[in-house]
Amino acid sequence: MTVIVQEALLAGDEVNQTETVSQEKMGSSDGPLESDILQLDGGFMTPDSNAFGHAFRDYEKESVRRAGVQEFYRTNHINQSYEYVLSKREHYGKLDKTVMSIWECCELLNEFVDESDPDLDEPQIEHLLQTAEAIRKDYPNEDWLHLTGLIHDLGKVLLHPNFGGEPQWAVVGDTYPMGCAFDESIVHYEFFKENPDFHNPKYNTKYGVYSENCGLENIIISWGHDEYMHMVAKMNKTTLPPVALFIIRFHSFYALHRAGAYTHLMNDEDHEMLEWVKIFNKYDLYSKSKVRVDVEEVKPYYQSLIDKYFPSKLRW
Repeated sequence: MTVIVQEALLAGDEVNQTETVSQEKMGSSDGPLESDILQLDGGFMTPDSNAFGHAFRDYEKESVRRAGVQEFYRTNHINQSYEYVLSKREHYGKLDKTVMSIWECCELLNEFVDESDPDLDEPQIEHLLQTAEAIRKDYPNEDWLHLTGLIHDLGKVLLHPNFGGEPQWAVVGDTYPMGCAFDESIVHYEFFKENPDFHNPKYNTKYGVYSENCGLENIIISWGHDEYMHMVAKMNKTTLPPVALFIIRFHSFYALHRAGAYTHLMNDEDHEMLEWVKIFNKYDLYSKSKVRVDVEEVKPYYQSLIDKYFPSKLRW
């Protein structure tokens, strides 16, 4: 059977293109199905629905994962307080958990599925490669962005029992500033009412502990994989450009780059880099699918980028 998928291209003003995916087997019976390999022979197309057939980031749609996602955010919003985040930053900021390479970390993530994500239930390495390869196709000359796509979620290694063993609510999900009022655009905002900071006059005003246009580099963001990976990359002296670190730290800050909240805390540089986050977000979100990337085929390319921008071993 042949499936024809026709959607508007994600990047640029090109006319719609048609992608044909054949579901016939390739070669031996032990080899992957052609339909199971991500096709990169056309521009990346924005799909209508996620891997479950629903709209992307639809937290109200009835689905097998809805109850779990809702419970995840209830626990997350109750427990992510300003003091809690400061304690995690201090604990993990020592980078004394282990020493390993970027690719070794990618392989560790093969064991985990993100419980906060209503769009995908595949192991994380699948999502990393889907994101990176989709970006690579549309931005072939921006190798730093390809690598950012690969590593942006590596902080989820905090879930590993031999590493951090943190609960999912402390690692994944949307992020938001601490130390100021929670914006109503944050998914499942209603659960913040049980957070101790919600009623604390020090933290529940528009600016809270911050000042106007203080710059996002000076805010405390909710603890999770984004903040941790930003910390790991920066402290291991990556040579990725500053905008890559900005993407890593704020790619889950949906209240900002999707709803336009918290712009009063941004400075001019933040506004410039935010445009790259919006570009990245399209690939991060819409490349999630059941379609697989051939890991062994693309690994040499990404290893060359890792060697270019990172030391061979990193402290985590």
